[in-house]
Amino acid sequence: MVKKQDLKYNDLVKVKPITDNQKVVFEEYKKGQNLFLHGAAGTGKTFVSLYLALQEVLDTSTSYDTVYIVRSAVPTREIGFLPGDEEDKTALYQVPYQNMVQFMFEQPSDQAFSMLYDRLKSQGSVMFLTTSYLRGITLDNCIIIVDECQNLTFHELDTIMTRVGQDAKIIFSGDFFQTDLNKNADKDGMAHFMDILTEMEEVSSIEFNIGDIVRSGLVRSYLIAKTKKGIET
Repeated sequence: MVKKQDLKYNDLVKVKPITDNQKVVFEEYKKGQNLFLHGAAGTGKTFVSLYLALQEVLDTSTSYDTVYIVRSAVPTREIGFLPGDEEDKTALYQVPYQNMVQFMFEQPSDQAFSMLYDRLKSQGSVMFLTTSYLRGITLDNCIIIVDECQNLTFHELDTIMTRVGQDAKIIFSGDFFQTDLNKNADKDGMAHFMDILTEMEEVSSIEFNIGDIVRSGLVRSYLIAKTKKGIET
């Protein structure tokens, strides 16, 4: 089936890895590996994941049609009490991805840049899902990015893994020092999930450290100092 696209592969700018671990991500992804990216904040884990996924989805020669961005919308993992429909409830959590894609494309005007994310969604190249809406579905012909995975329980992570269908790949991205989970049992579940992934030859695990932080100025200094102190948030 021919992919109908407004935004195309040739609209993407050339993004190159900045750090050694980002380079490893590019290399492992090119081999066809699923990825588990974890470690320091501000290292570009999600940005690189989304860029690599969009490259394949927008390439008409691949079998991948959609990038699914999956995350827990709120710490309680329940969004029913928020006003509006599903799109309204999750709009706030999609802002980081709206900002990211503006650095991935060439566009003729500021207005075109501001509409990039919505255009990708409209053409089916990007979809945002919360863990509240995953049960009973199978995700085929896609690349799944599980972002902020440190905020997911083992049950949620297990559910996501069992949703992966035919011609699909998955990327996990998270920083365990920024978890919103309060119960030790939930935190232990993340460790158990990591243990399982390390036994799977289809998954490459890449740990980012403070040397990989790509943000500049005050933010970089703050993140490095916080990481050195081992302070969780």
